[in-house]
Amino acid sequence: MTLSLPSTVQSQHGKLYLVPAPLDFGCNEPVNLKNTMPWETLSVAAKLQYWVCENAKSARAYLKRVNDIIPLSGPIQTLQIEELPREVHKKGDHSGNFDARHLLAPALAGHDMGLVSEAGMPAVADPGSSVVRAAHDLGIEVMPLTGPVSLLLTLAASGLNGQNFAFVGYLPQDSAERAQRVRELESLALKTGQTQLFIETPYRNAAMLQTLLQTLQHNTRLAVCSGLTLSRGVCHSDSVKNWRQKTSPLDNATPAVFALGR
Repeated sequence: MTLSLPSTVQSQHGKLYLVPAPLDFGCNEPVNLKNTMPWETLSVAAKLQYWVCENAKSARAYLKRVNDIIPLSGPIQTLQIEELPREVHKKGDHSGNFDARHLLAPALAGHDMGLVSEAGMPAVADPGSSVVRAAHDLGIEVMPLTGPVSLLLTLAASGLNGQNFAFVGYLPQDSAERAQRVRELESLALKTGQTQLFIETPYRNAAMLQTLLQTLQHNTRLAVCSGLTLSRGVCHSDSVKNWRQKTSPLDNATPAVFALGR
């Protein structure tokens, strides 16, 4: 049996496209979009006039880069770009506390829309899930496009269990709480075989790695990836025992994804 939306909904409403962004965060060495973004994703992005985003400035910068490859449907200054509220960035919008339905008015009026974050796939380790949830509630078709997703790239390159894994977001900033959380995740990973993935902001990369090397058991396997798809991208996976003899591969320019398991 084929499941489809009612034809009246499909014809009256626009679609919400989830548009991935490159993982360079607007750095001094931006990647060539032709090398990292599928042509179809760029083609759809170029046609959209209505956007919901994490940050309007970075969204415009991304669309300007798209325009260099495929001309946009109109000048960037004519595009309607709505930012998610700042509290959504700080507290997240996956808990259902933010009602994003008002942001989808253009789609209800029949216009296709785009959802974009600063890097990677929106609503995955980034804000946007409230917009996706609202679209489903309103009968708006949601269409995810393909592009780089740091979590999956890290998992694939880690050598850890890709059949059973969990992404647990950010770990506590307090050093004692962070160490306790690391011990909890390690215990779960070693007991169940489930790979544990988490992410960190650039300026806390070194502190996170230090906590991991001080806290984890020496036979636990740790993978750390940063800047994947960039020329300076790194991905190392080894036992904690061997990690303690390494020089940190991380810099302070891009977020890192960490994975631990057995």
